[in-house]
Amino acid sequence: MLRMSTLLLRTLRDDPADAEVASHRLLVRAGYVRRIAAGVYSWLPLGYITLRNIERIIREEMDEAGFQEVHFPSLLPREPYESTNRWEEYGPNLFRLKDRRGNDYLLGPTHEEMFTLMVKGEYSSYKDLPLSIYQIQTKFRDEARPRSGIIRGREFVMKDSYSFDLDDAGLAVSYEKHRNAYIKTFERLHMKYNIVSAVSGAMGGSRSEEFLAPCPTGEDTYVLCEKCGYAANVEAMITKVDAYAGSAPAAMEIFDSPSTPTIDSLVILLNEKFGGEYQASDTLKNVLLMADGKAISILVPGDREVDLKRLEANLPGVLELRLFEDADFAKHPGLVKGYVGPQDAAKFGITVYADPRVVLGSHWVTGANERDKHVRFVTHGRDFTVEKFIEAAEVRAGDLCPNCATPVVIDRAIEIGHIFQLGRKYAQALDLTVLDKDGKSQVVTMGSYGIGVSRAVAAIAEQTYDELGLNWPREVAPADVHIVATGKDDLPFNTAEDLAKELEAAGLRILIDDRRDASPGVKFKDAELIGIPFIVIVGKALADGKIELRIRRTGEKSEVHLDGAAAEIISVVNAN
Repeated sequence: MLRMSTLLLRTLRDDPADAEVASHRLLVRAGYVRRIAAGVYSWLPLGYITLRNIERIIREEMDEAGFQEVHFPSLLPREPYESTNRWEEYGPNLFRLKDRRGNDYLLGPTHEEMFTLMVKGEYSSYKDLPLSIYQIQTKFRDEARPRSGIIRGREFVMKDSYSFDLDDAGLAVSYEKHRNAYIKTFERLHMKYNIVSAVSGAMGGSRSEEFLAPCPTGEDTYVLCEKCGYAANVEAMITKVDAYAGSAPAAMEIFDSPSTPTIDSLVILLNEKFGGEYQASDTLKNVLLMADGKAISILVPGDREVDLKRLEANLPGVLELRLFEDADFAKHPGLVKGYVGPQDAAKFGITVYADPRVVLGSHWVTGANERDKHVRFVTHGRDFTVEKFIEAAEVRAGDLCPNCATPVVIDRAIEIGHIFQLGRKYAQALDLTVLDKDGKSQVVTMGSYGIGVSRAVAAIAEQTYDELGLNWPREVAPADVHIVATGKDDLPFNTAEDLAKELEAAGLRILIDDRRDASPGVKFKDAELIGIPFIVIVGKALADGKIELRIRRTGEKSEVHLDGAAAEIISVVNAN
C-alpha cells in the first residue's frame, strides 16, 4: 500500500518552464519524473512503478512468445563496434569514453554487437536455431536536441530483441512472431497505434516497420491511405510518378532574371517574359549540401522543400549532412548562390541526386550558374544526369498513395516500436556462423526488434490525459484505487484505512491519501492530477453511511453504502 503521508511525492501547481508537450508537463507536475540535465530524468516512486508495469507487460508477452531474456552491460568496449564500423558510423550520437588505462569504451546506444557475440560464443550448429533473445536495458545517445521530456532523451529504457535463423525463410517466421507479440503488447498497454512501413536507418536491414502511437505533438510524421490502408513513415513514403510523356523540349535558353531571390519572384518574371501559366512546380530547386565533406545537390520541384530528416534516412552511410554555408560557396566559386543549375554539376564536382518527380525527359527552369540569370528547357537526360533518385522532398497531404493512387492523409505520432530484418550484416562482420545439416558453414540471419519502454510512459500519457491531469489505463497505473480521506476527525481516516486493507487483501493495489494537513481541495486536485483509474472519497457522505466512487476515465460518480463497499468497488474495478 502506498501512503501519501510518507510517499516520496510532491505535486506542482505550475508547469515546468521547459515543458513542450502534455506528457512532460504532467509527469513532472504529478511527481513522476524530475529533470537532472538536458535529456536526463530521474524516476520518483509513482513514475518508477508505472515504468516497471510497462516493463512487466512487455516481459510477459516476450516470454509468452518463447523469447528468452538476457542482460548486457551499458559500458561496452570499442572493438566489436569497430568490427561493424559503427564506432565511426554512429557519429556524434555515440557517448565515447576512456578508462584509466586509455582504453576506449562507449555507452551502449543499441546492442546488436553484444547479442551477436553472445550467440557466437554459445552456438555452432543449425540445430541450435531458431533463437530469439531480448533484454530491457538503459541506452545512451547524445541527442543534439533532447526534447519533449522522456520522449527524446539522452538516457532511456528500451526493450531490444534479436532473432537468429539459418536462412531468410526462418527470419520471416521470427519476424512475424515478434510482430504478433508487439500487437499483443500494445493492446495490453491500451495504446492506439498504427503499423507503418519504415526505413532501417543506421541499423541496416531490409523489411522494416514502425509502431506509431498517433499524437498531435508526436515528432514522427506518417502518411495513411484511407482507401487501401497503406501506411508509411514519411521517410519511407514512396513517390508515385508517371514517365514523362511530353514532346521533346527546345534547346536550353538562358534569360536575364535579376531580383528573383525566391521561387515566387521567379514565377512572376517567367509569366511576364514568356506568358503562359508557369507555376512553382515548373522550376527546379538545387539544394546544396555537404555530405561527409563532399558537395552534393538534391533536385526537387520548386514547389517542394527538401526534408532533411527524410534525406538522411535515405542516404545510408552518411555520417554528417548539412546545408551549404557561405564558406562552402567560397570553396566552390563556380556555384553562384541562388542561381545554381544541375547542367554544370559534373564540371563543378557535384554529385547530383533527384526527387523521383524529376523524371527522365522532363524539362525545367533552373539557375544558369551565372548571377542574375536562369535558363529554360533544362532537360533530364539531355542536359544533366543524376547519380540516383532519392526520396528527399517533403511529403504533403494529398500526395498519391503508391498502391492505389488515392490522396493520402498525414498525421503525427510517437514511435513506440520498430521491427526490421537485419539480414547478415552483423553476423558477417562478427563471423557468426553455424554448421548446416550438410556440415557446411552458414552465416546466421538476424532480425532486430525494439520497444521504447520509457517513451511508452510518455506516449500513453499523451493519448489518455485530460484537462484535469493524467488518466492511466489500469494495467499501467501505479495503483488501482486512490482512496482520499478528508476531514479533521479520526473516523474518515480510520474508515479509509480499513477499506484500503480490505481492498488490498482482495488483490487491488492501493494508494491512500492519509495526509492530515492537506485540505480536501488539494487532495482532490492531486487525485485527478496523479491519474489513478478509480478514486474513492471518504468524507462528508460518511455521515449517511456512504462513500463516493469516481471512475477517472469517464468522470462517472456514484455513492456507495459503506456496508459492502469493498465488494462493490472490486466489482466496478473489474468491470472497467
